[in-house]
Amino acid sequence: MTHTFEKVDLPFPSWGKILSTFEDRTIFQSPAWLAFVTKTQRAEPIFACLRDGTRPLGYFSGLIVKRFGLKILGSPLPGWTTSYMGMNLLPGVSRRSALEALQRLAFERLGCVHIEMMDRNLRIEDADGLGFEYRAFGGFEVDLTQNLEQLFSNMASACRRCIRRAEKSGVTIEEAHDAAFAGEYYAQLQEVFQKRLLVPTYGVERVRELITCLSDTGQLLLLRARDPQGKCIATGIFPAMNTTMFFWGGASWRESLGYRPNEAIQWYAMQYWKARGIRRYDMGGGGEYKRKFGGCEIMVPWLRKSKYPALASLRNLTKQVVGWRQRIAGRVEGTASWSRSPIKLSRSAHNQGNR
Repeated sequence: MTHTFEKVDLPFPSWGKILSTFEDRTIFQSPAWLAFVTKTQRAEPIFACLRDGTRPLGYFSGLIVKRFGLKILGSPLPGWTTSYMGMNLLPGVSRRSALEALQRLAFERLGCVHIEMMDRNLRIEDADGLGFEYRAFGGFEVDLTQNLEQLFSNMASACRRCIRRAEKSGVTIEEAHDAAFAGEYYAQLQEVFQKRLLVPTYGVERVRELITCLSDTGQLLLLRARDPQGKCIATGIFPAMNTTMFFWGGASWRESLGYRPNEAIQWYAMQYWKARGIRRYDMGGGGEYKRKFGGCEIMVPWLRKSKYPALASLRNLTKQVVGWRQRIAGRVEGTASWSRSPIKLSRSAHNQGNR
């Protein structure tokens, strides 16, 4: 029998209760995160139940946005600063069959002209022959079930030295719960992008909305590093739920990188979430600097398909235009900054430029 996705209308909390029985659910499918994306992207949440006749086999979480008057279904879409969404299926249910049903839901019932999805449990083989294009979303994942001694020893020796240096230098890591955090993080992020003559891909209001939506869930860790004089020199944002923690973003002031605050923040976050039962750390996409934390490389296909071939070209052109605007804005800002003071080029951590 052909599987079919049926749209269901439920408030966020009720949807969260349904997915709570699935071990593969992620923070990005949680009610709080869906509310965050809905607000920041002006999107319409879409929930659907996969059925084989009357029997429920799983669920899909996504959101629809309109671009140029056309409806696009994302689960997620690039630019949402959101990782794996996709489907939650019962054991043994074919993801290929579910993917076929999802196409019909998007193009025939929801009236969408384009769909994108990144599902942590989907293999590219599941989409073979279905007309999907994909790009590899690569990254690093750390096994947090190891004891702390093993976790630390798995890091590159240079990384371990940085963590020890931060401690010996008097760097302290604190958990943030105040309204000033978003502004501190974003100011540091602007400097990180500025050295590449770019500007951040989102505004400070995105950070504030994230904190507002998740602050009462116990699923968001905000960290700041302070130097021996008490100045905030680095920040990090780490959401987590179920089995997995993620690196949403981090930044630091270049002039304070000698204290090695970014490595210290990462180590603190790993210990924090491990102590709360989290079993793995997905570092959220590429970045060669992440290799030193001892994780293994992973690759997840980010699928996309347009109902009409011309739309794929329009999507790629739109992406290029956004990139051009970012680079132009970055050069303008960089020129203004150079006129004020010289820029010291050093390395800082950040995580969201590729999403």
